[in-house]
Amino acid sequence: MAFFLETLLGGLMAGMLYSLVALGFVLIYKASGVFNFAQGAMVLFAALAMARFSEWIPALGITDFFTVNLLAFVGAGAVMFVVAWVIERLVLRSLVNQEGTTLLMATLGITYFMEGLGQTLFGSSIYKIDIGMPKDPVMLLESTFEGGILINKEDFYAAIIAAALVALLSMFFQKTATGRALRAVADDHQAAQSIGIPLNRIWVIVWCVAGVVALVAGMIWGSKLGVQFSLTTVALRALPVVILGGLTSVPGAIVGGLIIGVGEKLSEVYLGPFVGGGIEIWFAYVLALGFLLIRPQGLFGEKIIDRV
Repeated sequence: MAFFLETLLGGLMAGMLYSLVALGFVLIYKASGVFNFAQGAMVLFAALAMARFSEWIPALGITDFFTVNLLAFVGAGAVMFVVAWVIERLVLRSLVNQEGTTLLMATLGITYFMEGLGQTLFGSSIYKIDIGMPKDPVMLLESTFEGGILINKEDFYAAIIAAALVALLSMFFQKTATGRALRAVADDHQAAQSIGIPLNRIWVIVWCVAGVVALVAGMIWGSKLGVQFSLTTVALRALPVVILGGLTSVPGAIVGGLIIGVGEKLSEVYLGPFVGGGIEIWFAYVLALGFLLIRPQGLFGEKIIDRV
């Protein structure tokens, strides 16, 4: 029982990190109808910015660990705001009401541009982000289960950060005027415009929010894996989450991430020995394929009915 709970908790913590990346896809798709393939590049760009700022700031005479990380986070956030504004101003504004394929290709172009720009501005080495998260494992519930439950502290704190950000975003969408405007735009662009909601400003805001989400995801994944250009593949791990939960649902991104995270861990541990291992690599994609065949809109997505 202890081993099962340990695996389950590990899956839930990994699932929260998947949810965080998937949230970036959902936010942009809800507000603009654009499936943002550049989300992985945004995660990488944000992580590169924070890692390099963390190295440059001490040269100014600031050496306090907390202050350095705070200034690096604020600086990287400012960079992501500028990136969001430039993307909306130079790319999306010119492609309003274009076909979905055109917008998809535009985000692919943004992906490669951001990867190249990140390498030019910040270099192509492997960098580290140290935000003070403890990396040592800890034993819990030793008095309840024999041997206790082994929990990775870094994964635990990362999951707490991701959950807190998701909760803040949910409150933002539900309780603020801007959040309600974002939901109105997501429901119907033309109706939102007719009551005076400026689409361009809303799109800048949602790209900025997605940039902050990418920054937090990049900070966490960079702390765990190091900041390297393979970090863009994190977005590919979030695609099954989006398919499972639904492209237009914030709760779907959360639930989908948890299901994928738990499913990967449990299948690898309990089914892996029978098939030679490696299930964790492809489990999420097979599950997503099954959902596409049975319920293509996802668990929480809206069913589209066309009347002819």
